[in-house]
Amino acid sequence: MPVHAARMPMGFIRQRGSHVIDRPADSAQKRTELTLRGILIGVVITVVFTAANVFFGLKAGLTFATSIPAAVLSMALLRGFRDSSIQENNIVQTIASAAGTLSSIIFVLPGMIMIGWWSGFPFWISFAVCALGGVLGVMYSIPLRRALVTGSDLPYPEGVACAEVLKVGSGDERTNATGESRAGLFAVVGGAVVSAVFAVVVATQVFASDVVGYFRLGRRGAVSGFDLSLSFALFAIGHLVGLSVGIAMLIGALIGWGWGVPHYSLLAGDLATAAADLAQATWSHKVRFVGAGAIGVSAIWTLAKLVKPVIGGLSGAMAAARVRKAGRADSLPRTERDLPIGIVGLITLLCFLPIAWLLGYFARTSGLGEHTMLLAIGGVAFVVLMGFFVSTVCGYMAGLIGSSNSPLSGVGILVVIAAALLLVLFVKPHVDAQAGKALVAFALFITSVVFTVAAIANNNLQDLKTGQLVDATPWKQQVALVIGVVAGAAVIPPVLDLVNKAYGFAGMPGAGPSALPAPQAGLISALGRGVIQGDIDWSLIEVGALIGVAVIVLDALLARTTKQLRLPPLAVGLGIYLPTSSTLMVVVGAVVGWYFERRAGRSPRPEATRQLGVLLASGLIVGESIIGVVIAAVVAFSGRAAPLALVGPGFADTAIFLGAAVFAGLVFALYRWIWRMAIRGQAGRT
Repeated sequence: MPVHAARMPMGFIRQRGSHVIDRPADSAQKRTELTLRGILIGVVITVVFTAANVFFGLKAGLTFATSIPAAVLSMALLRGFRDSSIQENNIVQTIASAAGTLSSIIFVLPGMIMIGWWSGFPFWISFAVCALGGVLGVMYSIPLRRALVTGSDLPYPEGVACAEVLKVGSGDERTNATGESRAGLFAVVGGAVVSAVFAVVVATQVFASDVVGYFRLGRRGAVSGFDLSLSFALFAIGHLVGLSVGIAMLIGALIGWGWGVPHYSLLAGDLATAAADLAQATWSHKVRFVGAGAIGVSAIWTLAKLVKPVIGGLSGAMAAARVRKAGRADSLPRTERDLPIGIVGLITLLCFLPIAWLLGYFARTSGLGEHTMLLAIGGVAFVVLMGFFVSTVCGYMAGLIGSSNSPLSGVGILVVIAAALLLVLFVKPHVDAQAGKALVAFALFITSVVFTVAAIANNNLQDLKTGQLVDATPWKQQVALVIGVVAGAAVIPPVLDLVNKAYGFAGMPGAGPSALPAPQAGLISALGRGVIQGDIDWSLIEVGALIGVAVIVLDALLARTTKQLRLPPLAVGLGIYLPTSSTLMVVVGAVVGWYFERRAGRSPRPEATRQLGVLLASGLIVGESIIGVVIAAVVAFSGRAAPLALVGPGFADTAIFLGAAVFAGLVFALYRWIWRMAIRGQAGRT
């Protein structure tokens, strides 16, 4: 029975069909898996999707998982080869999936621009940060695989969804795969075209980009507001992460904007500043730090629950190494053959050397040369320990709710605070007062290395779950991911430079009105600067920590008293500290996706209908993100903020009405289209 739904979080996922393909793990049948053509296709997809993810993440504060659209594209491209296999398609999506998480570096690295330390992104330094951290993340994921994939009942919604997509396109006679994969390709392409065209019309300003409202509450200065972004990509992310996460993010937004912004703006008693400006300032300088505290507590709680399975995973890896050493490697099932633990250790050590050099080079060139040795050696120790910490936390959350909603940016708050505190304790007393900015830059720089470690470990576990379900070989996937890391690392610096020149980042010196928000980078750089300069308001983080504890307790009560209802604490924290322009449309998408899947469950073809919904959502994300990069290039080369604008400011009210009406109409039409495509049996025709 094939898998369906493929994305319900927090134990909601229906895993009736989460089975490995019915084939012995060590079958003598020759099959293609890690091939040159698969590597080339994966690298090309990685380059395109990485560029799209960088742009979209800077704009919205969220990145998307690229595994599913990459799998669909791979099947379409490799279908003409007789010897292509489900495992070869899995290698392609494994390489390309690096685009979805390596681009998480945007949650930190733009902070170097925001604090005025860099004016651009130096290619080789940025490349080295991404590549070295990414390879180290692959190595960390190997012992975590046994703890969080093979020895865990985590649902891995995106990993299971991707496995189902691969099974549908594998040519299995039981699934009428050719017709279903064609319908899936139509869903992805159709969604991509619609979201891309809508984004282009938004760029002309004929459609508004969002529906915004700020207002005062009473006469004493309290304000609040909302910002509903008309973004198909955000809507689709909501569909993928599911109702539980959507509701949790809504609760976080209500805490932030229903209590936090009114409360702290009331305390300020500012009656002169415009409601919109006061609301944004209050949220940015007060409420986001509350969200940081909630995320930090939730991350620590997640790690505490994982100590035992992680130790078990390390024990399993050592046991496999002993089997190989005894000359009995062939007795290991194919699905248990990781890269040998000795090679993992060697590669890990080899990564530490250039990382140490990189940190030392940064220290020397930033005026901290007298402390180069301390910063290099201490920095490597920090990367080793903190990298494994956030890898474990984010890997767990990826298994719970998917890579698209990984808490990497939230956990990064803990990383930058820890790095800044260590610098305050061991370095700041021994440098001049003028070195404060250099210490902030170093804290951000080392945090960016830890980010890439955790991002790839998180992503690889999702891929390894997919591999487990399609009888793939783990060590080949791990090699493929290293290739994807290097390809993605080469793309990120020039794309960051492009969007920096076209738009800039909010908070940087000379930022214009069209500057990209880069919300996580802004928050993380503000935290690092606040800790080192000693002006951070710890009371805000303490309030957030208390909220996090309350949510953890409530989630535990729900787990004991209900079968399905849960409240992911990290998702609540994200809802507090992300802008409503990044959360409200995710909530809308989660509700619509939940309703669609409920109806699909009562349809004649529930499996095919649900799957087409997932693929449509993937297409919506890809289309808007890619066209966003194209528009960024147009802006950069034209030198104008809105080169595609066809109307002036006087059209704004009409643009809001038109944009909202067309958006709602297109959502209805798209879901009706894939519903009919599934019901009529087009997904099963050959």
